[in-house]
This record gives sequence, structure tokens and C-alpha cells, in this order.
Amino acid sequence: MKALFFDGLIPHFIEKYQIPAPQENEALIRILLAGICATDVEVMRGYKGFKGVPGHEFVGVVERVNGGYPGLVGKRVVGEISLGCGQCEYCTKGMERHCLSRSALGISDKDGVFAEYITLPLKNLWEVPDSVSDEKAVFTEPLAAAFEILEQLHVKPTDKIAILGDGKLGLLVALVMVQYGLSVMLIGKHDSKLAIAAEKKVMTKKLDELPKKRGYEVVVEATGSPEGLLIALDLIKPRGTIVLKSTISPSHDKPTTGDIGRPEVDFTRAVVDEITLVGSRCGPFPPALAALASGRINVEPLISAVYPFDSVISALENAQESGAVKVLLDFRDRR
Repeated sequence: MKALFFDGLIPHFIEKYQIPAPQENEALIRILLAGICATDVEVMRGYKGFKGVPGHEFVGVVERVNGGYPGLVGKRVVGEISLGCGQCEYCTKGMERHCLSRSALGISDKDGVFAEYITLPLKNLWEVPDSVSDEKAVFTEPLAAAFEILEQLHVKPTDKIAILGDGKLGLLVALVMVQYGLSVMLIGKHDSKLAIAAEKKVMTKKLDELPKKRGYEVVVEATGSPEGLLIALDLIKPRGTIVLKSTISPSHDKPTTGDIGRPEVDFTRAVVDEITLVGSRCGPFPPALAALASGRINVEPLISAVYPFDSVISALENAQESGAVKVLLDFRDRR
């Protein structure tokens, strides 16, 4: 099969990569569409020290199962990315994403979706409703991550919420929160991206126009930048909550010419103002799929470009351009 292999330094497009074999209670999945995420870019900058096939956002078709659920064959699916050991205290409590020996699809010890085929445990898979197109279904994993915030926090209707970062995740968080009637301000740097949110009645503000006053009970940090937490601390009210979404590679710590590296964070402010810091990662798939199926959240305006998988290197370059939101890889034409 064709695959993108990252050797720890640079990605290589490979024409003949070994098709994985599903283990017991796993499925072999043929990829239809894959999304390029900011985390994928960080992986190829050194995050997690990963070597292998990157990528974790996908929609695909089950080709074969090894074990139960033969009815899944031929079905379109999306999949949760964490694979736990199945035996530790976290796995036995249904918290596999926190298993201390877990692997993660395309991120840690598990080949990902920038390839024509993958394998995943059957329990990780969710069938895609017929009403949800491939282009929408590929957003399930990041949309679930947006829903996770509301699983973690009790947000009051009177709370003012700032979302830092107008990339794909920041936009999805904003779209989810406005569905619940919450007061949301999306803060970013790009007029074109902020316009997507504004069309959905989300309040927006350019970062360089933002008064640095502590006016928010909740700040969601989704900038993908080491500076994001510093800005969040400037905006959060005493006893407020900062939700951290960014995953950043160690390369941001290494100063380059004209760069001072990762900024220092004065956590004294968090102590004195009794700020709550909440890490937030993966989330629940059922509400994400339901939102896509009902049309309550329309993700198609977030698609910046679609590339055939053979052009994956160009797609990765596009995904890192400042104006890009979501770049997709299309595997469906296999002539």
C-alpha cells in the first residue's frame, strides 16, 4: 500500500508499505479521507519522538474483522485514537486514553492514517450515519475533542468564555459552545478564519485589538503556540478556569536565530488568583456524530483544500500555511 512514513527527521512517501494485519478483535480499515491536524505537524517536529505513519483523523470502510462484529464489514467508520493495555486500573474503568502504557494512532507506537489501510480495535470504532458525508465524518475526532470541554466543565450561562486560536480546533470549540447558548468570544489572527465563526453568530476579535483585561471566567487555549498560556493568564478572572488544548513539540524549546524559545510562565499568578488549569484532549464520539448528522454543526466551511494522497507532501506544506484551516487527503480514487 501507499503510505507516508516519518523516520524521525523527514516524511517519505512510500509506494509499497506493508498492509497491516488485524489482530484478534481488530478491524482492517480502508481509508477514504484523512485530515491533517496541528498535532500531526507537531509529531513531525519531534512531539512524542514518533517514527512511523502519522495521522489520526479519518473516515474509512471496514474491509475485514478478526473476531466479533462481522456486521461491520463494508460499513463506514471513524475511530477513537487511544489504545490501552486493557488490564490496568485506568483501562478497567473505561479510561483507556489515560493508560500509562497506551499507544495512540499516528502519534505514539501505532501507525496512523496517512496510509491506505490501518487497523484498530473493534471497540474503538463508531459507525457513521448514512446522512453524514465523508467530508463531514472526517471531522468526528476533533469535534469530539471540542465536546470534551463541556464534559469536563460545568459552564454557567452567565460565564464569559474566550477561545484563543482561530484554527480548526478553536473554530470547532466555538461552534459547539454557541449551540448551547453560551457567551463565546473567539480570538485569533486571521480575518478569513474569524469570518467563518462570525457567520455562525460567534463573537470574534483580532488578537492585536484585544484589551488585556481579566474579563473571562473560562479561557480555552487552542493556539498551538507556547505563548498561548501567557495570553490566557492575561484574560482569565481570579478563580477562573483555563482549558489547555495545545500539544507542542520540544522543537519550540530550542532557540533559533532571532528566537528566544519557549516563554517563561509565571505560575505565581495562577496561585495568587486561584486559577484552575484543565488539560483537555480526546472526547466523546456520539455527540459529535449526532451533531454532524443533525446538521447542527456544519464543518464544511472549515475545509481549506483537498489533495489526492499522492500529493501528501504538498498537502502538509499547505496545512502549515497561516490561512489554512483543515486540509484533507483523499484516498478514494485508486485507479
